[in-house]
Formats: sequence, structure tokens, C-alpha cells
Amino acid sequence: MTTRPEILFPLFADLETLGGVGAKTAKALAALDVEKPRDLLFSLPYSGVDRSFRASVIETSPPATVTVEAEVGRHLPPSGKGRPYRVELHDALTTFHVVFFHGNPQWVAHQLPTGQRRVVSGKVELFDNVPQIVHPDHILPPGEADTIPAFEPVYHLAQGITQRLMFKAVGEVLMRVQPLAEWIDPALKQQEHWPDWHDAVRLAHAPTGPDDLSPQSPVRRRLAYDEFLAHQLTLALARARIRRGKGRSSVGTGTRQDRVRAALPYDPTGAQERAIADITADLADGKRMNRLLQGDVGAGKTLVGFMALLIAVEAGGQGVMMAPTELLARQHLESLRPMAEASEVVVELLTGRDKGRERAAKLDALARGDIHILVGTHAVFQDDVTYHDLRLAVVDEQHRFGVDERMRLGKKGQAADVLVMTATPIPRSLALSQYGDMDVSVLDEKPPGRKPIKTSAIPTDRIDDVIERLRAATGEGRQVYWVCPLVEESEVSELTAAEQRFKHLRAVLGEGVVGLVHGQMPPTDRDAAMAAFQRGETKVLVATTVIEVGVDVPNATIMVIERAEHFGLAQLHQLRGRVGRGSAASTCLLLYQAPLTQNGEKRLSILRETEDGFRIAEADLEMRGAGDVIGTAQSGLPRFMVGDLEHQAGLMAVAQKDARNLLREDPELTSKRGEAARVLLWLMRQDEAIRLISVG
Repeated sequence: MTTRPEILFPLFADLETLGGVGAKTAKALAALDVEKPRDLLFSLPYSGVDRSFRASVIETSPPATVTVEAEVGRHLPPSGKGRPYRVELHDALTTFHVVFFHGNPQWVAHQLPTGQRRVVSGKVELFDNVPQIVHPDHILPPGEADTIPAFEPVYHLAQGITQRLMFKAVGEVLMRVQPLAEWIDPALKQQEHWPDWHDAVRLAHAPTGPDDLSPQSPVRRRLAYDEFLAHQLTLALARARIRRGKGRSSVGTGTRQDRVRAALPYDPTGAQERAIADITADLADGKRMNRLLQGDVGAGKTLVGFMALLIAVEAGGQGVMMAPTELLARQHLESLRPMAEASEVVVELLTGRDKGRERAAKLDALARGDIHILVGTHAVFQDDVTYHDLRLAVVDEQHRFGVDERMRLGKKGQAADVLVMTATPIPRSLALSQYGDMDVSVLDEKPPGRKPIKTSAIPTDRIDDVIERLRAATGEGRQVYWVCPLVEESEVSELTAAEQRFKHLRAVLGEGVVGLVHGQMPPTDRDAAMAAFQRGETKVLVATTVIEVGVDVPNATIMVIERAEHFGLAQLHQLRGRVGRGSAASTCLLLYQAPLTQNGEKRLSILRETEDGFRIAEADLEMRGAGDVIGTAQSGLPRFMVGDLEHQAGLMAVAQKDARNLLREDPELTSKRGEAARVLLWLMRQDEAIRLISVG
């Protein structure tokens, strides 16, 4: 099935095929991410209005929505310019007014003929002690009152889109929905008490009360699961395709690894040993490795990555380690050097700065196999870079690196294995949705000898005390990071903030003591300022968040974060991890502007309580939501219309397992359930996945 199944045609027709939707409305719906009728199905109501019948408006305490049947009494036209048009109505217990501003008298007389009965629904409020409903939502003869739902769904709107229009358009789409063959595992469906798909979409748009709107309602969980399953099937297909690609078995001799172990000042942690064992098994297995190594700041990913590279070298091949920036690539080279010397492997750096003869010489050595491990930026994958026998690519800081790059990477070596390292602890549900195509190893222990970092929160009005503390610390030869606030308005002001803080500290602490780095500097100046700080020439480095990733200065023991309340939890945790890398005790000072919001206070107190990046990431997810945690702009995070990663996190893990099992039993998706899963992929617009199956 490489073309969309016919049963879905009505859901993928033009929006204009829906009654009441013209070109103008279709354009307005685009603001709600609605391009086809199927998108309306998944634009679920976010709240609802109770419109159940009451005997009288006085049965509620205003302001509240009420639906009553009443007899129409006198019409009271406006008593002056700008005054409203009122109509008296008598329900079973009291008299109330219906009010129209700028009401057209003929229209009102037609809607509410004196002496007749009408059902009115709207928001009742008290005005001069008389209950009144201004511009009722519904006015109907009693015979037509059953068209008012007892609990009316409320939809997200955009300019030019009303609730009534949404209600009508969704109703039209629901008439096109046909029963589809079931793609969910029958045992799971039964265990979760989930309805069939066609019932689920109907029920989702016809909530009977607030419980039906909760992400925990069976209907919503079922529809979320459908999205998660389609997403995980796509990732599992990408994974199967990578693994089907001819892999090679790389088995190390252990000699070079033993030399590194012998030279280490302490034993690797249990988590490091487990990760090394996982990777060793993957490399020996003939399938392509595609593994994510997730480790908190300072959990020792570099050692694990290097051991993996040594296996490739011991097996007679080469390895490459790729970093997002030149600065980080150089730093990797520095941190690998002692291990490379111990294990007698040749490590070389290749970045965009290598030109002419020098570059040519490196490329020759690489092609001959004289360079064992190449470290660099994405320059290591340019077209003219040829390897003698590339077996393993280690990629640092993945989220600048999507699924497509992962696939392209593997093509450089005949069948290069891929290990991705990230220092950002990601909650499990997000890790699964972003890296579901990968196998994951987690480093959740700190190596011995790392001192805890003392974290304090200090109001900005005590900034002078903080600067005095810094003067004393720098006098003792210690080094300090000072991170300037993220300023919302524009890049320029962020820069001004950094430059002003730099000038202020330089005036207080003296010339030559303070350095500055920010995102707008030419990279060469930035590298020079970082290098001066690394060498200990400057004692205080004023920076915007560009230092978040990477740079290692063991002598830096104080981290000051100004206006810490503006930063996300994960980011604060990453910044704090820049200190505490040497043997001296370190401190992180969170400067905040009082009064703090409740969320701001919660963030700073979580940081004071724990240094566990995974706990921090879970708290961050709860507080901010999925898109913000990974940063939607650079995330490989899919957009789910129903699925809610904060509240339905557990479902993502089930979907991953289910998708992998289904493909293991039915790799071509040709069984009955496999065919149904194909329909699901079309329904969820996973065209990429469909291509993967058809290419097979």
C-alpha cells in the first residue's frame, strides 16, 4: 500500500468540501494547524460548558451558564442612545431579562415573540438584583431544544473562527468517519478499556462532563496512543532499516583498553562499565549499532566514548568523534590526549580551519589508515574526507543532529556504527519520543572524587556582597564564571547586559582580570577569550549562555548566574555543571530579582535540593511541558495533537515496545494488524514511514 488507502480519502479532501467552509474560513483554520478534515478530528475540545436544563435561573449562583425554558413577556426597547434592548422572561420561579446591545428590534421580536415559550441558554449575571442574560448563546422553540448539548464542548479558536463554526465543521467530518480495522494490540486494548477508533473520535468531541476532557480519560488515552504508536512505528522502521543495513562485527582485542584502564586514577563506575558492555556487545554483533549514551554533567561519557573508539581501532578500523563546535572538538582532543598516549593510538583534529597543504596531509594520512581516531566538527563528513576503514562514529550533543543526519553519518563508513552522546538528561518519555529509533545507555552515577557543588540563591540587591566574595576568591587564585541574564527583548540587549556587567566587574576587580564572551563575537575572539580563561590568565569570565556546553576549566570553582529565575531548570543545571570539575569544593550562586513567581521559587529550590540531572529533568517537564524542555525550535520532538507527554508519559514506552514487537513479527506489515497499522501511518501523516516500508 504505497498510496493512501481509499477509506481515508474523505478525511484528506480539501476543507472547502465541508459545508459552510469557504476559502476564507479554510485560510483562517490554517492558524489552528488545520489543513485537512482529519486535522479537525484531532483538534479536540479543551474545555466544556454545562448546559443541562434548570427549572429556573435562580438555581445557579451567578455568574454561571444556565439553560431554561421560559415564557416571553414584555419587550423594553432602549430608553436612550447607547442603552440596551431588554426582554422580560418568566421561568418556573422568577422573572429575568434577556439583554441585547445594538439589538435589531425586528430580529429580537422574531426570536422572542411575546406570549410564546422559548428555551434560552447563556451566562446569567445579576444587574440591580435582577438576573439577566446578555446576548444568549441559544434561543430556540422548546421542540428544537434537544440540539443544545447538555455539556457543550469548547474549542480553541483563531481569528475568524467561532465555536459554532468549529462545532458544525467537526460534525461534518464526523459524518465521514468510517470504522477502521484495529491496529492496537487486542490484549492492550481490552486491558485499558479503550473504545474502537471511530467511537473514540466521536466520543472525544461529545464530552459529557469535565472528566471526559482529562488526558486520563480512556477516549483521550486511546487517541494519544494512536499518535504515539504511529510515531514509534516510524522510528522503529528507521531503526530496522539502519540495522538491516549490512553491519560489521568489530571485536576488540582488549590490549589498548587495558592500557587505558591501568592509567586511570580510579575505577570506572558501575554505570560506565554497563555502558561499555552494551557497546562492546553492539559492536561485536553484525547489525548496525545506533545507541544513545545519556549521561549527566560529569558522569564520565568521554571515557565510555573513547573505550568504544578503541574497540574499533583494536579491530583494525578507525573511529571518528564529532562535536558541534570547534571549541568543543579541541576540548575533546585535549581530554582524549592522555588516554590516547596510554593506549598508543594516533588522534588527529580536523575542523573547518584546516586549509591547503596541512589539510591535504591529514586527509592522506586518514585514507592510508595512519590516523586511528579523527576528532572534529561536521568537517569530518565532508565529501572529500575518505577513511581507510571507518567503523564507529561518536557524535556529541545530539539534539543539533536529527534522524536524517544519523542516517547520513552511517553512510561514510561501509557500515559505520553510531554512538551518540548527550549531556542533557532527558526524561524517559521524551527520550523515547525523540530517540525511539535508538537503544539507550544511561550514566546515572558520578565518578569518585567529584565534590558536591554548594548552591545558594541570593537576591540581586546583595550583588555587592557577591562581588566582594569574588574579589577574595580570585585573590586566592580561584576562577569564576559570571553568566548574564537571558534578556527577552532582543539579542542586542542581552549583549548590552553582558558588556555592562563586564565593565562593572572590570572597574571593581581590575584590568586584565575579567574576560568576556558572548554569542555575537567573531568565533576567533570568542575562542581567544575562552583560551585565556582556560590558561588562567583571566580570573573572571563574563558570558552569555554560550558556555553552557562543554568547556572544561578545572580551576573554576564559582558559578554566578544572574537573574537565574529567567533560566529553565535544565539550563541552570547545565551551567552549574561547568564548575566542580577539579578537586576543590565549588559553589553556584543563583542571583534572583525578588519577588519570585511561584514557578521561579520552585525552580531555584529544586536546584538547591539536588544535583541529579534526571530528577531535575522530570521536574522541568512537569513545570514547563515537553516542547519547552527540549526547545521546540531545535527539537526532533514531534508535535502531537492529542498526545500529552507530561500526563501520558507511560503510554510512550508502551507504544515503543508495541511498535518494535509488531515489526519483529511482521517486518513488512502485511498481516491483518500490519495492514491496519499502515492505515494508521497514513492517517497520522507518517509519509516518511510509508516510504521506508515501500523501499523495504
